[in-house]
Amino acid sequence: MKSIKISIPSLIENITIVESFIDNAKVKYHINDDIYGNIMISVTECVSNAIVHGNKEDPKKQVILILEFHDDQIKFIIEDEGEGYDYHHLKDPTAPENLEKAGGRGVFLMKHLCDEVLFEENGSRTTLTFYLN
Repeated sequence: MKSIKISIPSLIENITIVESFIDNAKVKYHINDDIYGNIMISVTECVSNAIVHGNKEDPKKQVILILEFHDDQIKFIIEDEGEGYDYHHLKDPTAPENLEKAGGRGVFLMKHLCDEVLFEENGSRTTLTFYLN
């Protein structure tokens, strides 16, 4: 297993650092385009949630992003310094009353674009897994 770890201050503009991180991983680990799109959307959404909801955009708090490359899968682990949230009882963004709302789709997207999503530490640590084959 190969692993890379970065830490960024909780500023929404740091999403560009995450995008570059993913672009570099695509080249280094020869990630195909089909998986790359799912990774980009899922990981940036998860980091954005960590910055905005987890760390409340406090630049003194860090978001940690770890990439683990295995033979048959790639994992992205995102950790924030927040207290977590109740990820078991999120509103359904596809429900008619939620269709017009601007937010609330991040976890829904992650669950549909990743092969596995694991929430730990009361939701302040999320592992996104993508199978390579």
